[in-house]
Amino acid sequence: MGKIIAVANQKGGVGKSTTVVNLAAYLGSRNKKVLCIDTDPQGNATTGFGIKKKSAEFTAYDILTGKARIQEAIIVTEFENVSIVPASESLAGAEIEMINLENRVNRLKMQLLSVRNNYDYIFIDCPPALGSLTINALVAADSIIVPMLAEFYALEGLSQLVNTIKIVKSNYNPSISIEGILFTMFDSRLNIANDVVSEVEKYFPDKVFKTKIPRNVRISEAPSHGKPVMYYDKSSKGTDSYTLLGLEILGEPLVLPQKKRRGIFSAFKRNNE
Repeated sequence: MGKIIAVANQKGGVGKSTTVVNLAAYLGSRNKKVLCIDTDPQGNATTGFGIKKKSAEFTAYDILTGKARIQEAIIVTEFENVSIVPASESLAGAEIEMINLENRVNRLKMQLLSVRNNYDYIFIDCPPALGSLTINALVAADSIIVPMLAEFYALEGLSQLVNTIKIVKSNYNPSISIEGILFTMFDSRLNIANDVVSEVEKYFPDKVFKTKIPRNVRISEAPSHGKPVMYYDKSSKGTDSYTLLGLEILGEPLVLPQKKRRGIFSAFKRNNE
């Protein structure tokens, strides 16, 4: 049975979609079957896999409002073992439409029941708000990854999200847990960044990922090419960081695979062959 992980934070610009795209790509490269559900009207995860939103016949909007079955909305991406239910701008209106629907907080969960056995991991990319779309994701999920910036205001946002998780846990999904808190766009040279990490680790022991995702040009560039960073530049620090995060998710030692040595060593080897 596939593990369902929601990637959520009500604050925007913290790397939710980036994490979904790149973590899914790494796990897919490790022969894990991965499905991504893009429930963010902005559709960043969709475009991050090089899919044009307007080309999709059915999207997450259709499965949440009962206009299509999830099997009809799944698109197989060009990246190994990764599929996605794309987003569309129509999702912006789904919050209002779902108010009058039956089982409005369980609609995504009900759809996923029919496909979760086909995948090892299912990632849900949530919008930057704690509305019906995010609640649906939390009700359906086994666990949640919380990407956040190492900034003071981010602590307030984390507190609000934790309260929402408690409400969902007590009313709808008693088994949900925090998979981990992921610091993104991290700069270890900043005192405030290290202070925030220490503060979060104090209140959430054993819940902060050892891997910190740094600010990285290649991570920023990859979406404009419609590729996860490991397919855009496999030798970048961005690829390394999401590889390490993937290893944490898999419960494996945090050891990067050896890369081909370049520069002086390569030249020396050529000259002595």
